[in-house]
Amino acid sequence: MAEAAFAKTFLSTLDSRPIKLSADHVEDAKSFPPRPPYILPRMPSPMSKPKTLLPGQERSLTVTLRSLRNPPLDLKLTSQPLNTSILDIKTKVAQQTRIPVEKMKILHNKRPLTDSKVLKDVAGAEELRVDFSVMVMGGAAAIQPESREEAPAKASGWDALTTDAFWDDLKGFLQQRLKDEAAAAELGTLFQRSWESSRSGP
Repeated sequence: MAEAAFAKTFLSTLDSRPIKLSADHVEDAKSFPPRPPYILPRMPSPMSKPKTLLPGQERSLTVTLRSLRNPPLDLKLTSQPLNTSILDIKTKVAQQTRIPVEKMKILHNKRPLTDSKVLKDVAGAEELRVDFSVMVMGGAAAIQPESREEAPAKASGWDALTTDAFWDDLKGFLQQRLKDEAAAAELGTLFQRSWESSRSGP
């Protein structure tokens, strides 16, 4: 019964008050409950200061490319214009790693990018760096072996006597044995002329 009496008294008190507030009603600020000040959380990375570009100067980006799979890659391309396409990026990577362009896929935030996209479509308005991931189709098997120039075959047999290298080696051997440079040169020349005369004779 006490609860019912309290409810009736409370409702009658509410009925005595106006339903709508007047236009000039002002709430007393002292009646508000105290609240602690709200502090904004710290940003994970400090905001970069905007750079002022000279007239006619275009913003350039630093592009980093990484691949944790086989083959592992960690490349950095600096001063790349905003209109650089993904195909251009692939071509530069292929020049440094010998990976065919058709075997590469460039990913940004785990999403593959088409060759027609440019860096301006990917980077933010104030970003100076873009991070890409590289996926190589076929792994290390896609890397072409480095071409090596074959060394010219050395002359052998009688053909070796027609080269200057043979007679220089002979003079060096004679100098090592005789301990006399002039005598070794004279004897080496004698051997060479004798051999040439024997070849030109009947």
